[in-house]
Amino acid sequence: FTAWALKQQKVVSQQQVGVITSSFMSFTLFSCVAVNVYVKVFTDSPLLVCMDLSLSQEEIIDPKYLWIGPDGKNLEGQTYANLTETGKLMLMGFKESMSGAYTCTLSHRIIETMTQEEVDVFETYKFMLYAYREADHAYQISVRFTTKGCELAANAQFFEELKKILDNLISDLTCHIIESSYKCHSIKIPNQGLLHELFVTFQVNPFAPGWEEVCQQVPYDCEDATNMKVQEARNRIGEFFSRQTYALKHDFSVTHVDSCRPGFGKNDITHQNCAGCCVVCEPGTYSPNNEVICHVCTRPHVKKYGAKFC
Repeated sequence: FTAWALKQQKVVSQQQVGVITSSFMSFTLFSCVAVNVYVKVFTDSPLLVCMDLSLSQEEIIDPKYLWIGPDGKNLEGQTYANLTETGKLMLMGFKESMSGAYTCTLSHRIIETMTQEEVDVFETYKFMLYAYREADHAYQISVRFTTKGCELAANAQFFEELKKILDNLISDLTCHIIESSYKCHSIKIPNQGLLHELFVTFQVNPFAPGWEEVCQQVPYDCEDATNMKVQEARNRIGEFFSRQTYALKHDFSVTHVDSCRPGFGKNDITHQNCAGCCVVCEPGTYSPNNEVICHVCTRPHVKKYGAKFC
């Protein structure tokens, strides 16, 4: 995958940019639109190209490239930066702290055929790089059972036994049942008598004790591993309930629930091209827990990406 710069404006008139010219040398400046690029943590970035697509189809004389990172330093010689002789940049093992603005200045010459006048051209391209993670998935499940009465002690016993069965069903996946509860309601159905039903809700969560050890066995794409496991857990529970037709009422619903790791959040407006991603919190914002929101700091002195507190 390659990320190309976007050209915004060409300043054609030498007088417009206030440049001093000589009889054989003059200067022209190009500006650009910042391109948003999203890089999954611990992976390599796409190739960032120090020119726009149209310029890549032309002959370029004496090209020189200068890449500057978010800290204002030259990227040449940095161990995490792979620079090619044609000005392409790849950032290795991307971390949230590497997020920010990356700017490349391309200088080259245009030689007039008739006069042999040389024009130095400087073009600046900007890329905004954001680290992101896949969202952690969980499933909120609701199910209804019939019962002979709402005051029966057997209802609580049934609920506790159900939780044990479900936990045992998915324990090998390091998933577990959390936030479980039930209520009993009396239901009047047309043309039938009064029925009593247990409304049971719980969440299938991928972070049972021991999940960190499993995660360490799968470097880099930890969310992918936990998400696959919780999907399997959800499928097992669905199959289990499908076999309980003697007790299960027709209502069985599953709601997808996303969460983000601390320092990451979702913003479908700011990051439209990565709407489903957990994107690193920008400077001045933070996320201390597994919510999907980066909160604004009341005292915005946090200047780093991925802050977990102000």
